[in-house]
Amino acid sequence: MRRLRLIVALLCGGLALGMVVPAAAEPATSVGYPASATATRFTGLAFDTCTAPTVAQMAAWKASPYKAVGIYFGGVNRGCTQPQLTGSWVSSVTRMGWRLIPIYMGYQAPCTTRANAVKMTTPSAATQGTSQAADAVAKAAAIGLLPGSAIYGDMEHYNATDATCRATVLRYLSSWTKELHRRGYISAVYAHRDSGARHLAEVYNSTAYARPDAVWIAFWDRNSALTGWPAISDRYWAVGQRAKQYRGDHNETYGGETLNIDNDRFDAPVASVWYTYTVRTTIYSYSGPSTAYPRRATIARNAGIRIVCQTYGPKIGTTTVWNKLIDGTYVTDYYVRTPNKTGYSAPIPGCSYPYQTTIDNLSRRRGPGTSYSAYPGLLPIGSLAWVTCQRAGSTVGTTAVWDRLTDGSWVTDYYVANPSNTTYSAPIRRC
Repeated sequence: MRRLRLIVALLCGGLALGMVVPAAAEPATSVGYPASATATRFTGLAFDTCTAPTVAQMAAWKASPYKAVGIYFGGVNRGCTQPQLTGSWVSSVTRMGWRLIPIYMGYQAPCTTRANAVKMTTPSAATQGTSQAADAVAKAAAIGLLPGSAIYGDMEHYNATDATCRATVLRYLSSWTKELHRRGYISAVYAHRDSGARHLAEVYNSTAYARPDAVWIAFWDRNSALTGWPAISDRYWAVGQRAKQYRGDHNETYGGETLNIDNDRFDAPVASVWYTYTVRTTIYSYSGPSTAYPRRATIARNAGIRIVCQTYGPKIGTTTVWNKLIDGTYVTDYYVRTPNKTGYSAPIPGCSYPYQTTIDNLSRRRGPGTSYSAYPGLLPIGSLAWVTCQRAGSTVGTTAVWDRLTDGSWVTDYYVANPSNTTYSAPIRRC
């Protein structure tokens, strides 16, 4: 990769520090998260069904082992009507604790096995991937899915032996990824294990294609394992980047409600939404999670606020938790009517911003510098670094910035594909 070649030259004295630039092209493209963004990682069992269930059905299915649901929210090939799928529905079911898996069924492969599909064309695949991603973002935002959400482009099974078709699909999905990233969303792909997913794995390290952040494979063998996939290395999409649809259409009943579903297992990014709560007294919002940051607004007693995620800051009252609002400002959780006054309040996620790593076997440390002891486990190339905050540490390459990950480990920012390779990257907070 370009960055690796540059740092080798630097160590040999061939380049000045200022000439080293971050990896901005394929395969690891950066994500331009806006102030309102956060990512949400879901680990556990999920289901998907063609038409979104009613709010009452989702309430009944709280008795099930599933904690997330796939929703077909858009795309020219979406097959079912969605009378329930509105912003109000999204708000109601996420307040119950459900995580949402957004599925966009756009153009299909020229050699798709799906009958009556609207197909991409070989000459226009790249521009079609871009336009479909733009439409997906618009439709996601319309129902309240925030930047930082993963959007799963549905690429149904196709003839894996057709070389022209393969290249067309890869160009389409590369453009899909780059446009989602440009607009602040996480790129993900749903594909059959033996066609789209296998082809994405074959070009995992290719500089010709942008790599999606997560893959969700379809293979109905009733084995829910997220590793050991044939033709897809366990080192690919290795850190909260995998899902599997392991059983197809069948009926299940919970709480007296029967639905026709597919079974899924996830450890991957899903949708992010806001959660509305009221404040107990008049408070201020700040530009960061501390009263040391500049004040941004006064919020009146009993006013509603839209919380997108929670993080830590100086202790106020009984808690060190601070709430990030949809405008990117922060308020102490102590004066907000969330359930927990000492820690995070489910289902609000912790604030995190995933970016792909750009070298193989990236070391993690127990602090922000190379002098700290190693944290167990190396990150394979293309892994998601789930960044919670940044601070200065020892210099690596062109930057002294280090990223704290959700597991408490630290990595140098130099090998993380966020917007800057020399300084901090908004909207990540300072540690």
